[in-house]
Amino acid sequence: MQLSPRLRLLVLLVALAGITIASLGWYRASRTAAGSDDVSAQLARAGIDPGQRAAFESLVRAYILDHPEVLPEAMDRLQARETADRLKPVRAALETPFPGAVLGNPAGKVTLVEFTDFACTFCRGSVADIQALIAANPDLKVVLRELPIIAPESEPAARMALAAAAQGKFAAYHAAMFAGPRPDTASIAAAATRAGLDLATAQAFAKRAEVQTEIEHNLAYARNLGINGTPAFAIGGQIISGAVGKDKLQEAVDAARKG
Repeated sequence: MQLSPRLRLLVLLVALAGITIASLGWYRASRTAAGSDDVSAQLARAGIDPGQRAAFESLVRAYILDHPEVLPEAMDRLQARETADRLKPVRAALETPFPGAVLGNPAGKVTLVEFTDFACTFCRGSVADIQALIAANPDLKVVLRELPIIAPESEPAARMALAAAAQGKFAAYHAAMFAGPRPDTASIAAAATRAGLDLATAQAFAKRAEVQTEIEHNLAYARNLGINGTPAFAIGGQIISGAVGKDKLQEAVDAARKG
């Protein structure tokens, strides 16, 4: 079959994009290979002789020089694959909330995990987006992971949130904290009172070992997934960093629902 010049160009672009992505992944893996094995030896074991290597390198180099815009795209795809690989083994645990620390539909078929900090201005700005997302998606479960990393007061506020979850008042406390002033002793107590918590019981619960364990787990998840700020979201096989807005999150929800 005779291909048109335009179609031949499209085939070439697709093929070379795949080669570039594959070569970037192979290069990264080769850099971490054990021992002092050099690149030539590794290529030889793969059945690529010096002539083929030279032709391959020349072709890729020429294409990249003519089309440098493919490099960011290739790296984005590689990063997305690596993110999915990191998420896969921990996804079930990540989507299992601290009892009661859930917004939306607790039995929802689609799960969005949010890493949040009560001292985070961008988290505060995302509250309305999450509420709108929940309203538009009755099958959405939002698992909140307290990530107290911004201020010294972040951790007491996070501990009280987990205590609120234990009393079935997580959503009310979460909303009250973000509606009020930045976290401090007074604002935490005020939010807890507004949410209807038994304050003495909540303060005692906040000191329990399971609360400490939950916070440590959240910090470990963030570290292992490359999350270094809030808000951050994990859904399906992707991580979304920052206050990206409802539309971007809706796209992720739609993709996860299809996947």
